[in-house]
Amino acid sequence: MSADKKDRETPDKNFIDKIAVKQNRKLRSRRQRDRNVWFGLGMFGLVGWSVAIPTVIGVAVGIWIDETWPSRYSWTLMMLLVGLILGCLNAWFWVKRESVGEE
Repeated sequence: MSADKKDRETPDKNFIDKIAVKQNRKLRSRRQRDRNVWFGLGMFGLVGWSVAIPTVIGVAVGIWIDETWPSRYSWTLMMLLVGLILGCLNAWFWVKRESVGEE
């Protein structure tokens, strides 16, 4: 197979792949019509709790470390940031899971 022919097949393959992804998204959307406003509100709640709980746990652990082993660094702030980052990653996971439709 020549290089020109191979180069021409790659864009066609990419185009076909893009069309397949869009078709699958449309079919999944049609299957999930029963999702309504309550589903959206539930997702907001899930995302909120997914961020809030690790953040609060991080703050509690940080306060405990600060009280148990005093140091010049604020473990409360560090653990707040760690909890917030973990919570955001957790929320991103859940939103991505719902948008892709994995269950």
